[in-house]
Amino acid sequence: MMLELIDTRQGTNNDRNFSNGNTLPYTGVPFGMNHYAVQTNNEDSWFFNPYHRVFQGIRLSHQPSPWMGDFCPLLMTPIAGSEISNDIPSYQSSYRPEEAVFSPHYLKIKQLRYNIVTELTPSERGCRLDLTYRTEKQAGIVFHMPGEKSWFKLKPETKTVVGFVNYAAGSHDPDFGMYFTFRFDYAFDVKTSGLVESDKGKQLILYFEDAAHQTVHASLTTSFISLKQANLNYEREIADSFEEQKRSAEKSWEHYLERISVSHENQEYVKTFYTCLYRMFLFPQKFYELNEAGLPVHYDTTAKEVKSGYLYTNNGFWDTYKTVYPLYSIIAPEEYKEILAGILTAYNESGFLPKWLSPDERGMMPGTLVDAVIADAAVKGLLSEAETAEFLDAMIKTATVKSGNSVYGRLGIEEYDRLGYVSTDVSESVNQTLDYAYSDFCISQTAAVLNDQQPVVEQFKKTSLNYRNLFDQETGFMRGKDTEGKFRKDFSADRWGFDYTEGSAWQNSFGVYHNIQDLIDGYESETAFLNRLTELCNTQPSFEVGSYGFEIHEMSEVSAIDYGQLALSNQPSFHIPYLFNYVGKPASTQVVVKQLMTRLFNSGFEGFPGDEDNGSMSGWFVFSSMGFYPVTPGSGEYVLGIPLFDEVTIHLPDGKTWEIETRNNTAQANFVTEVYKNQVPYNKLYLTHADLLSGGRFTVHLGLAPVYKKITKEERPFSLKNRLI
Repeated sequence: MMLELIDTRQGTNNDRNFSNGNTLPYTGVPFGMNHYAVQTNNEDSWFFNPYHRVFQGIRLSHQPSPWMGDFCPLLMTPIAGSEISNDIPSYQSSYRPEEAVFSPHYLKIKQLRYNIVTELTPSERGCRLDLTYRTEKQAGIVFHMPGEKSWFKLKPETKTVVGFVNYAAGSHDPDFGMYFTFRFDYAFDVKTSGLVESDKGKQLILYFEDAAHQTVHASLTTSFISLKQANLNYEREIADSFEEQKRSAEKSWEHYLERISVSHENQEYVKTFYTCLYRMFLFPQKFYELNEAGLPVHYDTTAKEVKSGYLYTNNGFWDTYKTVYPLYSIIAPEEYKEILAGILTAYNESGFLPKWLSPDERGMMPGTLVDAVIADAAVKGLLSEAETAEFLDAMIKTATVKSGNSVYGRLGIEEYDRLGYVSTDVSESVNQTLDYAYSDFCISQTAAVLNDQQPVVEQFKKTSLNYRNLFDQETGFMRGKDTEGKFRKDFSADRWGFDYTEGSAWQNSFGVYHNIQDLIDGYESETAFLNRLTELCNTQPSFEVGSYGFEIHEMSEVSAIDYGQLALSNQPSFHIPYLFNYVGKPASTQVVVKQLMTRLFNSGFEGFPGDEDNGSMSGWFVFSSMGFYPVTPGSGEYVLGIPLFDEVTIHLPDGKTWEIETRNNTAQANFVTEVYKNQVPYNKLYLTHADLLSGGRFTVHLGLAPVYKKITKEERPFSLKNRLI
């Protein structure tokens, strides 16, 4: 079973100064409304470390990243005896991490202090808990939650605890929160139970009658709408027994994990693949529920009322458009469509397409790269004509209308429209400009799907070339300009910040995803562009702290992995290893990608070379290990690399399969020597989405030395300059 290969602690050894993933060990179901994680400390958003031997409880969490923080958390800690106070460390316990079970569908912890075994298995909006008390002391559980307006209520007659967690974490509605219902099969000891309040939050200490040496069965359901809805969710989701709930969660995961099968004699590669694949289905999370009529409803934090429609949250499109959604288009198109419906809901309720939802718009990161998610779906036929038209209107408004609230829309929009670039007056101006240009391409692509939008196609196709305005031919880098059209003075390619996002000119000058050929032409020769890519890979990863003023964790990670200035530790560099293909040098892509896959990723606690944001970095590994990568979402193409596995089978939704066989797949074979598609020689350096969905078989031969041959323009990956929309 694939679930047995997965330890959810992959990439969880982190602090704010250095990231090996910045992940949390989430147990849940795919796209579930809640996640559950062990808490080992209560200091900040980094509330778990795999090397800590302290268990403070199981935390119901909605945290997509420690840099975003949590909203509506609820800490649940089984206890025995009365030696506790309102301070969380007073009732924490040691545990043995090596004996615990951290699985996507199942969590098991033994508290050594109390001799309690806690097991949890999730549903979409709740969970079941089995609490086995192997002690003479009085059995109980502590609930802890933040928020001034949070509350608990005991209902002893029904052995139920209900409550409300009001911890909005920057939400537009400060009164927003999560309702919950907790049901037990043991009676409460009302005399010894009690509520404690402090500036640290609300805490309910609940004791049971006669539960010593017994297993207390408990079930939890939640709702962002009401207690009534929480009870409705309970009736629909909570199984009659723990084992039945566990089987249901197991099936939910296998439904996705079984859509891709891989094989290799090195089982570590296989474990890494499936653990990364698991991470790609944690986010976004469902923010909608089904009402009594079975129709989707959600809480609109802007209008502060319940509305109809799908809605998802905890997703940063700057991160996920690159890998997560392209994978959904292949193996989870129906779910992709529902998420798209949720994106449209977010637009209709706020007036702008979302950028970073948690729980509502946070306005983080440059650009409006949800455009790429929409365009990728449109060109792949996942949207109806009416939906495409509606999304096109939303894309155009978000691209052209200035919002009165800076979290929405494009920053520096007036300058971008007037000058053709965002000036240095706006932070991260180079990345803003490049991302807007790519979004304009995505708008053009979406319009091209319709038959009556040619003026829009041409308008945004033209502005998609705005990156040209920041290209400095003398240095070969993208550089910030002031409003007078002058480049920022005292340029250094090693300097981070100012005009660049979480990097320098090295990492952020190649974000012309839709028109790499035009970027190559800016260097005046393929040789010059090739030399720059080679220099990037071979230059020591030096940096200047620039506008950050101190060494941020991304700088530390680039230096630590020592892969030149490539910086796979962050999203702007994900596509760079594949750019050698665009100058007909696929061997360089192949050897670099293989080294990155085999040396920077693993299934362990230090599993990633940087932040694994919402499945994005996991997606880089999943795609790259299958031998192709979506450099340009919205083009309908994937760029070829080098497969890691001996066999890959992608089970497509219509019953067809796409198979990849890799021959002579040894550690020393770093180069592709021959490729066959359905036994016919295949010379292109890309694969279309239509080809993949039609099913078939790729046979890839690897070798010790590269094979050099002429690659025609037609055989190279998509560039706007070479392909008509």
